[in-house]
Formats: sequence, C-alpha cells, structure tokens
Amino acid sequence: MSDDDGRGSVPSPPVIQDASVDDTIRILLATDNHIGCNERDPIRGQDSINTFKEILQLAVKHDVDFVLLAGDLFHENKPSRECLYQTMALLREYTMGNKPIQLELLSDPDEGKAGSFSFPAINYEDPNFNVGIPVFSIHGNHDDPQGAGAEGALCALDVLSVSGLVNYMGKIDLPLSDANAHTTGIAVRPVLLRKGTTYLGLYGVGNVKDQRMHFELRSNRVRMFMPRDKDNWFNILLLHQNRVKHGPQESVPEGMFDDSIDLVVWGHEHDCRIVPEPVAGKNYYITQPGSSVATSLADGEAIQKHVALLQIQGKEFQLTPIPLRTVRPFVIESVVLGEVAEEEGIDLSDQIEISKFLKTRVNALIDKANQLWDERNAKAVEDGEEEVPRMLPLVRLKVDTTGVTATSNPIRFGQDFQGRIANPRDVLVFHRSKKPATRGGKVAIDQPELSIDDPDLSISEKLAKVRVATLVEEYLSAQELQLLGEGGMSDAIQMFVEKDDIHAIETHVAKSLKVLMNNVQGSEEVDEEEVVDMLVKAKEQHEKNYAENKAKALTTKKGKAPARDDDQSDDSMMMDVDAGSANGSDFEEEPESDVPPPKKKRAPAQPKKAPAKAPAKKAPAKGRGKKVVVSDDDDDVIEIDDDEEEEPSKPAKKTNRAAVLSQPTKRVPAKKKTTPAAAGRSSRAAATKARGKMVVDDDSD
Repeated sequence: MSDDDGRGSVPSPPVIQDASVDDTIRILLATDNHIGCNERDPIRGQDSINTFKEILQLAVKHDVDFVLLAGDLFHENKPSRECLYQTMALLREYTMGNKPIQLELLSDPDEGKAGSFSFPAINYEDPNFNVGIPVFSIHGNHDDPQGAGAEGALCALDVLSVSGLVNYMGKIDLPLSDANAHTTGIAVRPVLLRKGTTYLGLYGVGNVKDQRMHFELRSNRVRMFMPRDKDNWFNILLLHQNRVKHGPQESVPEGMFDDSIDLVVWGHEHDCRIVPEPVAGKNYYITQPGSSVATSLADGEAIQKHVALLQIQGKEFQLTPIPLRTVRPFVIESVVLGEVAEEEGIDLSDQIEISKFLKTRVNALIDKANQLWDERNAKAVEDGEEEVPRMLPLVRLKVDTTGVTATSNPIRFGQDFQGRIANPRDVLVFHRSKKPATRGGKVAIDQPELSIDDPDLSISEKLAKVRVATLVEEYLSAQELQLLGEGGMSDAIQMFVEKDDIHAIETHVAKSLKVLMNNVQGSEEVDEEEVVDMLVKAKEQHEKNYAENKAKALTTKKGKAPARDDDQSDDSMMMDVDAGSANGSDFEEEPESDVPPPKKKRAPAQPKKAPAKAPAKKAPAKGRGKKVVVSDDDDDVIEIDDDEEEEPSKPAKKTNRAAVLSQPTKRVPAKKKTTPAAAGRSSRAAATKARGKMVVDDDSD
C-alpha cells in the first residue's frame, strides 16, 4: 500500500500529553530479524546478527521495559548451530542483569509453559533467572513450529523459551484434524502487565495460513480472552501475516480485528511503514516496522530500516522511529534499453556498447549509495552517536532487454565491481516485457490440465479455487515423473517456497535417488526393459508408503499429541546429519514389508560371456552368460579377503557397468572377453555400492 492512497490527509500520529515516568511503559518494537539470512555469504554473512546486536543495544540505551518481536526471528526453520549459538549469547549478554523489572504480571505465569515442567512461562517470574529486559516474541512463517511429538509442534523459539531467554507467546493449538478446524476457531490468550496506572494486554497470534486466518476473521471465530474491564486496558495485537493482497484469500484484511484493540503490530511485510496508520472505520492503529535486514533485492527492501520506541501511558501512546545504522545501504534502479537507445543513440546490437553503458549506471548507483551512507552517518554523529565505518552497499540494476538480441553474463559483469559492492554476482537482473497473448499457434503438448482450467468456472470461482500447492501437484502429475514421486516433490517445492529453504529440492532429489538406487541394487544382470520395470515398481511402492505415512501424520501433525513410547517425535531443530534419512522425502526410508523377497531368476541366454568373479564351490550352471543373484544367506556366497592373492589374468575389455560396480575393491580380472552391453542410464542405476559378495559365473568350457 502506497503512501498516496488517501492517508496523506490523516492527522498526525498520536502522542502522550502529560507523560509520567512511573506510569509509562517503554517498549522496543522490532520484527523480521531473519537471523541467519545469507550466513554462508562471505560478505553479508554476519549482517543479520550484527543488526540484532544493535537492536539489543538500543533496548539497553533507551532503558526499555521489554522488547517486543513480531515474528521471523530466524530466517530458517532449522537455524544452524552457529546461528543459534550467537543469538543465545547476545540475548544472555544484553537481557540478563540486575536491572529491576517494573512490570507486574497479572495473568497466569504458567499460561503457555512447557508441559510436565515446573518453571513458569514468563522468564522474569522464575527465581532462578536474573532478567533485566524481558523479550516477548511470536513465531513467523520462517520459524514456525513443526513436528508432532509428545510436546506438540516445536520451533527454535521453544528452545529459547525453555532456556529462559525469550518469552514465547502466540503459539496456537491447531486442531488435530481438518474436520475439527471448522468448529474450533482460534483462541488468543493475553499476557497482562501493569506499570503504575497503566494496564497493558499483549495478544499474540503466530503465523498461520493466510487462508485460514482470513476464514476465521470473516467467520468471527477469533476468540480473544480479554479482562472484563477491557476498555481500561491498552491492548496490542501482534500478528505475522500477509498485508498486501496476493489473492482473494492470500492476505488478512486490516479492518477485521476486534474493536477493543488499540494498536496492531504487523509482521511479515518487509517494507518499513513504522509510523502508526489509522484504519478506516476502526479505532486502532497499525504499525509495520518491517525487516531489520534485506533478505531480497526488492524495491521494498530499499527503504531505510527502523525499529521503534513505543511509549504507553493509560490509553495514550506515542511511537518514535529509530533508524538502524548497521544495515547496508541499498539502492535499486530500473533501465529500459529500448528507451535508452532512442535517447542516447546506443546500438542495441553492440553488446560491448551496452555493457559499457550499464557499467556507467552501476558506478552512479555505487556513488549514490556511498553518499547516502555518509549523510546518515554524519547526521548520527551530530546527534552524539559514534561514527560507523562505511559498509559495502547493495546495488541492483533491473534491465529491460526487450528487443535486444544478446546480453552480457551478469556474473561476469559483476566481477568488475568486486570489492566495491556486497552483491557482485547479482547486481544485474535482465527481464523482458511480456508479450500479449495471441490466439492460435499455442503448443499445449507440455501444458497439464489444471483444475482451474474448467471452462464452467467463472473468474471469481477460479481465483477462489486456486492454490499454489494444488497447482504444483497437478503440474507434476502431468509430467509423468519416472524416478521422483509427485507427492514428495510437491512437498519439497512447498518447503522451498513457503519456508525459503533453498536446499529443500536439492536434498529431496539426492536422498530420493540414493534410496531408489539402493532398492534396485543386488539384482541379477537384466535387460534395460526389466530395469525400467524395477524402477517403476520401486517408485510405486515408495509413493504408496509416502501416502500412508502422510495420512498417518495428519492425525497428529498440528497440535499436541499424547506421549508415545514407540515413536519418536519430529525434531524441528535436528540437523540433517543427525536426522539421517528420516521423513525427509517419499524415498528416504526403505519400506518394511513382510513379503518374502522374489525368487531368484536366471536371465535368458545371451551370446556373450560375463567376466568370471571367482571359482565356484558347486557344480557350474549350464548355459552361457547366466548369472544368479546371491543373497546374504545363500550358500554360494564367496567372501573374498583383501589379502588373498589371485592369479593375474587378462583384463576384461568393456563390461557392464552394473556388474563392475557390484564387485569388491580387489577384483578378479575376467578370463573371458565379453561383448559391450547396450548403453543406457538404467544400468547405471542398477547398483551403487559393493557389498563384498560375488556373483558366481560357472560358465566353463
């Protein structure tokens, strides 16, 4: 929402008329810290943690009563150990101390505490902790609870909560099944505080699906437990949802909250609109602090980052924006090469001339960013702040290449600015204007029939029916994937989109192929057609197991489940190296089955001879080129010791790759020549690791 949409005529932000120190609650507001964002980047890796440190230092400097965070403290659902370590160290450094807490807790201190433990949910009510500045936080869409263990879904904030560093609020017990979702609604229980004559209610709602939040608000089923004299309380609502409309139900309307709310702190949106904005027809204001670090090179991230000092006395409040000085300056600009060619006479067919022009524009943006940093730094020094060393800026040039036949490589282009900007690899982004759709000439060979393509549906019905997850699943089903299952791939794409897990698809594909190859290994040497059949059966079996496990997990995925001795909970903090291949994709686990393995088959006679692996103990089998599968309990298995010496023989000339891979490290050279097997990818996937067992070929003349 832009600033020129009618809000220019609203009155100035509210202020406290007669401030009293003993009755004024001072709060530091921040949201979307995204700690761990780009932590692998050698230049920007520490940006998020440095800014979070500055936020805590501002809390100490302004002597606030507590810090209030509106979600997405962490950038990833499973923050790295280093990221979690630094966050906990900073919280302990700046929030613990001998500063007396002047806030009286009026609500139940055990509301929201960890089950089966005695310590309270509010850390400064615990006599074992010496808390100086409490931190209250809800979860966002990046660090939301996951899993279905005995303690319910858990997230990184649960770890900080039980360690006494953060007061985790806004965790909603979602229904155990979709059937109960239409009758339960969302219950919001507040944290009630008092300082002098000022009564404050904190109502936190952690991130939920926008469709459900929209439905709950529209159905008036968001139940807020308020004191009986709620009009005497200053009520703050924290939420982490889409504010900008992305679809009919992909956002939360601003005017659908309870009339008793005085201020809404809106998380999730990254552009800074921290000055309180009134809502038409409502008595409350909305403040949107925005993110404290640029997670993407978008236009909204270029606005200067702020946190806010919120002061509350009685029913009055005032909010003072505080600029963050450890945030890199970010400038962004768009260029249309077609217009530039007309104005400056640039030859669009000359790639060198275009590259020279773009470098000139990038240099101008760098100078602009450095000047912006110097101006902000000089203003801070005038206000008595310390000077901060200049940081490498973020620069993004969006180039419209419509009508241009050839463009330069963006990565190679950015190498000329190495050491001058923080993002040399993606300083340029090329795009073309979309051409209007033309009738006829469409190629529909790869276009799947989606559910929203029904000609009987109106446009409004299509918009109400469209779901990203459904579209992805339908599209993958139409592609007829031969190795990867549609269900697991769809979930991996959903994790990539919703959780910003950039490794979700890569990890799923790698694990799926690994388990798939393990399932087809150990078979006798077969033709490619038989290998394809084996792969199809393996995929179908894994898809079936995946569907069964997913259906079983739906009953306990959201909400608290009873303690179980025979099943371990899904640990949202577990690292991949610790988790192994548990529940990561539809091919991660080998399905357990009581069905006995298939009987050994003998391949049809072939005119070629397979390489001899070792002398057999039993009588040789009749026929040429026949091989048998040797299982672990087969008497024909011959274990070859690495120290055993073998008689040298002539090496084989082109053997089947699957047979070669199944041999141990020290192989016996073949005594007979073989004809090369038919090339194909299936034979490469037939076996992936040696088990120290030999395939016996007793073909002797």
